[in-house]
Amino acid sequence: MSMITNDYKNALVSMRQHLHQYPEISHGETETAAYIVDFLEQFDPDQLITGLGGHGIAAIYEGEKEGPAIMIRCELDALPIREGNTKSYRSKYEDKGHLCGHDGHMVMVAGLAPLFSASRPEKGKVILFFQPAEETGEGARKVLDDPQFSGISPDYVFALHNLPGYDKSSVIIKNGVFASASKGLIIKLNGTSSHAGHPEGGNNPSTAVALILQTVQSIPQRAVALHEAALVTPIHIRVGNPAFGTSPGDGEIMFTIRAHSNEVMESLEKKILHEVRNIATAHNLSFNSKWTEPFESVDNDDETVALIRKCANELDLKVIEKEIPFPWSEDFGVLTSEFKGALFGLGSGTNAPQLHHPNYDFPDDIIESGISMFYNLVLELSTEE
Repeated sequence: MSMITNDYKNALVSMRQHLHQYPEISHGETETAAYIVDFLEQFDPDQLITGLGGHGIAAIYEGEKEGPAIMIRCELDALPIREGNTKSYRSKYEDKGHLCGHDGHMVMVAGLAPLFSASRPEKGKVILFFQPAEETGEGARKVLDDPQFSGISPDYVFALHNLPGYDKSSVIIKNGVFASASKGLIIKLNGTSSHAGHPEGGNNPSTAVALILQTVQSIPQRAVALHEAALVTPIHIRVGNPAFGTSPGDGEIMFTIRAHSNEVMESLEKKILHEVRNIATAHNLSFNSKWTEPFESVDNDDETVALIRKCANELDLKVIEKEIPFPWSEDFGVLTSEFKGALFGLGSGTNAPQLHHPNYDFPDDIIESGISMFYNLVLELSTEE
């Protein structure tokens, strides 16, 4: 795109690498948000809303005529993972890293501000939205519940996620479900501890834990149809504490549940808790459960996917049509459940480390493609007759 000069590109790369050095995890994106606000204020948005659902930001550029409100969304948060890179701009913090590419996503959305400051959309308005707490699946809902959001009311919502394993700047699209629903489940079992020499004097939950582990993992095989993909992954198991003289009286199991659709997820939730209750009762154990980090499936609207395809073709970017949903989850699903919109992928290299890998680093050479895609999407919608 001719308006993206080399100086402009270099400034955006410096911005991305600065953000990379100072990652902040979900709900703690204070300095990240302040940095983004300082940048946006240079480009005179008609409205700048801060503190959305925590640390969220919306910069709004108004057109002269009535038209659609188009929201372009990115994420503010990083991950609580130690970075393995040795690059000059690696994370300054030992236990935090931008290992999902949200630093790059922020720069692609922030990079639209100079363009819309110089030339407002012809019709409607564009909302540059920086969302907090994506990684925990909580941020989008908190933003929607924030009274400040009630005046925004987007007609369209768009977002992208960089995707290792695909050619750089290729555009990955899919009608319908793009990314899976996901939830974390914590199960705690309580029996009675006793001396390890007299286990009969207590109620050790270890057998029940083993049975729950086996049973819950098998539920997708027994209760989900072939076309309704689902997955249960155990992520943490504990029985008692490392004390060889004690037969434990408590246990804990954590699972991640994934399903392509919200409907299958709801069905799985009921079946899993039914099985856990039966096992706990059979072993005379009390139990409690807690669902955490909920992600709705990202359900793409056909019209917006067609528009993404058209823009990618006009920019001569390779288009890849995905046949099945991705197994990972994205908090953008909350927005697509409320508004017409779509999430698409932007290839970040066939040999790039996977997302959340300690050595992952967002490739700066795809920034221009992301900005161009978003800009052209707004242009298409704001100039339609």
